[in-house]
Amino acid sequence: MTSKAAARRSRSAAVALLAIGALLAAACGPSNPSGAPSNAATPAATDVAESGAPSGSAPPSATASGDAAAVYDAVEQQVIAIRGLQPKHPVDRQLIDETELRTMITQQFDTDAPPAYVAATERLYKALNLIPATSSLRMLSLDLLSGGVAGFYRNDQGKLYIVSKTGTPGAAERLYFAHEYDHALQDQNSTIFKDFDKVLDQSDQLLARQSIYEGDATLLMTEWAKDNLDQAGLLEVLRASNDPAAQEVMNRTPAILRETLTFPYTTGLTDVSAVQASGGWAAVNAYFTAMPRSTEQIIHPEKYTAGEMPVAVTLPADLATRLGAGWSVPLEDTFGEFQLGIWLRENGVAPADALKAAAGWGGDRLAIMEGPGGAWAIALHTEWDTDADAAEFQTAAKTALGKAGGVGALISRTGGGGKTRWIIVANAGATVSRIKTALAIGE
Repeated sequence: MTSKAAARRSRSAAVALLAIGALLAAACGPSNPSGAPSNAATPAATDVAESGAPSGSAPPSATASGDAAAVYDAVEQQVIAIRGLQPKHPVDRQLIDETELRTMITQQFDTDAPPAYVAATERLYKALNLIPATSSLRMLSLDLLSGGVAGFYRNDQGKLYIVSKTGTPGAAERLYFAHEYDHALQDQNSTIFKDFDKVLDQSDQLLARQSIYEGDATLLMTEWAKDNLDQAGLLEVLRASNDPAAQEVMNRTPAILRETLTFPYTTGLTDVSAVQASGGWAAVNAYFTAMPRSTEQIIHPEKYTAGEMPVAVTLPADLATRLGAGWSVPLEDTFGEFQLGIWLRENGVAPADALKAAAGWGGDRLAIMEGPGGAWAIALHTEWDTDADAAEFQTAAKTALGKAGGVGALISRTGGGGKTRWIIVANAGATVSRIKTALAIGE
């Protein structure tokens, strides 16, 4: 192929991958599931591409031998060459169908997300009017993941899974395999997955970390596609991504779930691409040793460069005792700039204003509280970079609280002003008063 033809192919790849961009989250699911093995069928040839090889299928030698394993072996070597990380040991792999996917995701969701955690998070999202009052967070999550996931890597097993409707290693399967194999290399060469295993109370920091390893794998996948898929193969990937059923699931999924799922693949890709452009894959490897601590640092990489860390915010360790008999605090967590922006935008604040109001975030901590007789409340303690940032957030939050799924209150520190703002939503005004007393905060 001439240099001009290579340039045309590179531009074609970039355009096609941009078209897939909205569905990049489908390339990778939760880093867990398990199930019975599937038998992988032999690869099948499709249309003939400009090279004379079957488009979107395996290299000629592997296709001719009918050896699907050889196809994926070749992709592994291609990924290693691009990413520059060496495997420490072989990675098991398995093709699964959509039914097996749903079973695996359900099993792993129920293992990794204890019922009390899911219930508390559902309470939070409903209180902030981020999911419908009559919906089930568990079912919304399972439908989203089952409808869009095309592959995943299980770090607890050291094994990757690729969803295939045909059982053959076509262009889409190889593309997603490249993404997941990069996760295996990350796992074998760093502690990126192990560091936050079983952590359930640092959601914002975890989302920032996901943005790095998913941004890395998505960039790798893009580079692999440019080098290894011709135009026909890219069109095959586009056809596989254009699944009306999956798109319908995405369209009806609340923004807080949909956008939190896609954020690591989109904004994370932008962040990691800039790092890679500045110093190659070695710079990305170094990034893994000094991870961003918040979504703020992903959205505003200059804050990461400047060393602007989240403000440490804590809630009283004896909060349940302060609330009184029958009260419990099933969950504490962080919310972060990214989710705050979604909350504001989804509850009546203009998109540009919501982004701007969330941008002065300094740190936060939230608690979900359950009391006797069906009483409940959520409290979010936020800190802002400046007094002006806090005031700007307060203006936007007043609008958003107007749609809260309960009685809402917005409180600054006693005396007004300053960098602190509290958001409280509860089942009744009397509960709001109880929470304010327990937290020793006033208007």
